[in-house]
Amino acid sequence: MKLATYQYNNQISVGAVTDNSICPASENYNGLDGMIRFLGTGEPALNELNDHVQSKTDFIELNNVKLMAPIIKPEKFFGVALNYSDHIEETGLEQPEYPTFFNKQNSCVIGPGAAIHRPHVSEKLDYEGELGVVIGKRCRNISYQQAAAVIAGYTIVNDVSVRDWQMRSHTWTLGKSFDTHGPCGPWIVTPDEIGDPHKLNIKTWVNEDLRQDFSTKHLVFDCYYLVEYLSQVMTLEPGDIIATGTSSGVGVKMKPRGYMKAGDTVRIEIENIGTLSNPVIDEPDSCKFIQ
Repeated sequence: MKLATYQYNNQISVGAVTDNSICPASENYNGLDGMIRFLGTGEPALNELNDHVQSKTDFIELNNVKLMAPIIKPEKFFGVALNYSDHIEETGLEQPEYPTFFNKQNSCVIGPGAAIHRPHVSEKLDYEGELGVVIGKRCRNISYQQAAAVIAGYTIVNDVSVRDWQMRSHTWTLGKSFDTHGPCGPWIVTPDEIGDPHKLNIKTWVNEDLRQDFSTKHLVFDCYYLVEYLSQVMTLEPGDIIATGTSSGVGVKMKPRGYMKAGDTVRIEIENIGTLSNPVIDEPDSCKFIQ
């Protein structure tokens, strides 16, 4: 099932995408945190929505809704550094013994079609196409073998990075957390439709230039290991996102540099999920404010 958060008639709702339409979930899951509550409800919510889909009533044309980020405000949003061997090679760094996590602040999250801002303070704006893992069950200290059961599904993440600001902080958080620098979507695909998450092809384009073309089979630390590892430290909650890392082909390693600029469009495609596309604009003056 493809689970989406969407806006229709000024109401934010949860639904299932089928072909060119969307089937609304119960109104109990309306609102900014609707998807988190939906995932937290688990099988009853999924079964109810599936019954609605099978009834083939109350569908809305997909062209008539605005797709939002599937999780508008995740409680936790993690990235993983150096998790593909070819990306490690292009950086000249050594393969880590353990996963290297960093935080992306949830204020960076945007949905499909929303604009990525090239900030006033830097021109070193880079893309990173990544598979995102979405947690579906509250869990702590789980095993590798249990990890698949707590994953609600998978989505596409663009781990947008401001490279000079990234290097200003050992944790990388500043360079990874600018507003609009966490595109996610276009929906969450449940594990039954994904198949093996470690056999998915990923491609990233900037305009019509294919920059990244790789497979999740080359992950150093796979999805289940990442979930197991994090759960040893903290309680994971429904709606938490783990962006699993990117492969070679990032702009910072191109000659000349392949940074994104205003007028570009970055598009990421992941097998069995779909496509996440976002335009790039200069940061608007409206982003300077006090409220």
